[in-house]
Amino acid sequence: MAGDRYKHQVTGRMNKARGKLLEELIENSCRLYEEEGKALIEKTPEPMRVVRKLNDGAHFICVFEKKGQPDFKGTMAGGRAVVFESKYTDAGRISQSAVTDEQAKRFEQHHALGALCFILVSFSLDSFCTIPWEVWRDMKERYGRKYIKCSEAEIIGRVPYTGSRIMFLEGK
Repeated sequence: MAGDRYKHQVTGRMNKARGKLLEELIENSCRLYEEEGKALIEKTPEPMRVVRKLNDGAHFICVFEKKGQPDFKGTMAGGRAVVFESKYTDAGRISQSAVTDEQAKRFEQHHALGALCFILVSFSLDSFCTIPWEVWRDMKERYGRKYIKCSEAEIIGRVPYTGSRIMFLEGK
């Protein structure tokens, strides 16, 4: 039992580190898109609530509140809004439940207003795919299940990766 718990903790830490690396790659890509004049995309700050000020007045103890918005928002050249969530998995599939109900609500609102909305999924930092919001939302109807396999995601929207940049806006 203790060994299983330790293995689970190590796996969780590794996935968290890989997810952080994915976000760093995306932020690097966003900077390059900005430099090229193709888009201005920024990471949405995580909602936090201050629990207590520390004695020095410059530091605080905070808690993360429920995640309610997609990870990234911005505008592409030409004026179209872009909204997307980043997800990492070591599995050969990703579950629809990886997007929270509140995030789904926000995606639906942005989508209805004409924004380009998608989930950018990294499968083991080897394959990067953009899954359009309407495909993600309708996963059960399209595939008969509430997950999408890597092979299916690659057909829908595999995007090139250059080693320093995920080219998630190419062809959009």
